[in-house]
Amino acid sequence: MNEAKRHLVTAALIAGLLIAWEVTGQMKLVAGGTLPAISAILSRLVAEFPEYLPHLAETLKTASTGFVIGNVIAVAAACLFCLFPLTERLFRGINITVFTVPPIALAPVLVIAMDGNAARITLAALLVYFPTMTAALTGLQTADPRAIDLVHAYGGGRFKALWLVRIRTALPAVLSGFQIAAPAAVLGAILAEFGSGARWGLGSFLLGSLGRAEPDRLWGIGLTATAISALGYVAAALAAKWVTGENRALGLTVSQVRSEPERGRLHKAVMVVAALVFPFVIWQVLIWMSGLSPIIAKTPYGVFEYLFLGRGAESAQTRLLVALGETVPVTLLGMLVGLLFAFLLSLISFLSPTIMRAILPFALFTQTMPLVALTPLAVLIFGRGLTVTLVITTSVTFFAAFVVLAQGFAMIPKSAFDLVDAYGASVLQKLRLIAIPACGKWIFVAGRLALPKALLGVMIAEWLATGKGLGNLLNQSRGYLDYGMIWTVALVSILLSVALYQLAELAEKLVTGGRSKK
Repeated sequence: MNEAKRHLVTAALIAGLLIAWEVTGQMKLVAGGTLPAISAILSRLVAEFPEYLPHLAETLKTASTGFVIGNVIAVAAACLFCLFPLTERLFRGINITVFTVPPIALAPVLVIAMDGNAARITLAALLVYFPTMTAALTGLQTADPRAIDLVHAYGGGRFKALWLVRIRTALPAVLSGFQIAAPAAVLGAILAEFGSGARWGLGSFLLGSLGRAEPDRLWGIGLTATAISALGYVAAALAAKWVTGENRALGLTVSQVRSEPERGRLHKAVMVVAALVFPFVIWQVLIWMSGLSPIIAKTPYGVFEYLFLGRGAESAQTRLLVALGETVPVTLLGMLVGLLFAFLLSLISFLSPTIMRAILPFALFTQTMPLVALTPLAVLIFGRGLTVTLVITTSVTFFAAFVVLAQGFAMIPKSAFDLVDAYGASVLQKLRLIAIPACGKWIFVAGRLALPKALLGVMIAEWLATGKGLGNLLNQSRGYLDYGMIWTVALVSILLSVALYQLAELAEKLVTGGRSKK
């Protein structure tokens, strides 16, 4: 099948899916009309668009400001880590925390600690930081060593090599990071608006529309949020294509290429301890600098005192343990469901790329639509039980895992199938004997990416839908002005997310013997 025919088949499949959606909506086949027809959604969106404009403008302002600030900090941090590798190890705890932190847990803390639009911009910048930093650092570390040696031979130091060689080499990677960061900035802005009580913004607009039982309006807000996320992604992709002459995707991981010699065990132990302690030191310093009342802004010791030494410590511990018991099992189950779905999609992409190209736009839709916009729509269709939690968790975990697994299938050399082809192996036999075993190591990489996102999905579903677990405890604590529990849930959710990530990394090392490439 030539390229034109492939595009034609893909377009026909997409059109068929859209027609099926329209018919389903017109006939009210899903939960009595909670999935409206596309025509109804677009008609209402056009009719009410003037009402959207002030909310849209506020979200765009917040997201774009956070995007710029987060990317500037990310690129500067990547340069620092590249020039001084010791700092990358020192900041490892902070970097993993930023990657794994559930934004829903961080948003109330930022709203407490900051005034006005600062909390919303900060959350957007935090979600932007990690993908851009990782992409930039990967690009900086893959510079041609011969070009760097040439700079050194002419008397240039590490800063000169950074400017003349590394930054130019890293430019495609940085722009690829921008593509991931653009939707993240929109998610951060909307999530902070949703929980901050702001007058304007799509998050506030969505919150005010939840109780109106108007699915077409909720879908309209969700599609608007999706559109601006997608526009940010496309703008970054076009910039990458214009600057570099090609549009290259970068598979992001959270482990960096070593650029310094191995040290002794004592040095490693010291760096591990420093990486663990450093985030708490930063937390303490920021609270001191803020000048906020200790009743509102808790230090690390303040959280410890609330949970173990205060008058209500026993009650706080009980509520926290009950919430953890509800959240952790669902998180693990959601991660497994998301990984399974990602694995099935990667098999489809391997067996039938044409079908995958038709499905991909709808998969991208679930990634660019902010979770706080997707969750109310899922509640309308699936109710408020375990099913909606698994749907939300799967939607937030599967795509990154799918990209990694599809990359693993794509990296299998064609020559690996020559022997089984000679014996007339079927497609299923090729999968069982060659493709699936070859992708084993990529499953662990996908798991590391999926676990923190699974916790985010579960907590958002608990907050907006099920009324259980850490997400609900956080929401209740906001209503009761229980600042100690707000900070406690934020800390525990971060520690839980980091612990799950480290367990996935440990499992990978145990199974692969540390041989898999991170």
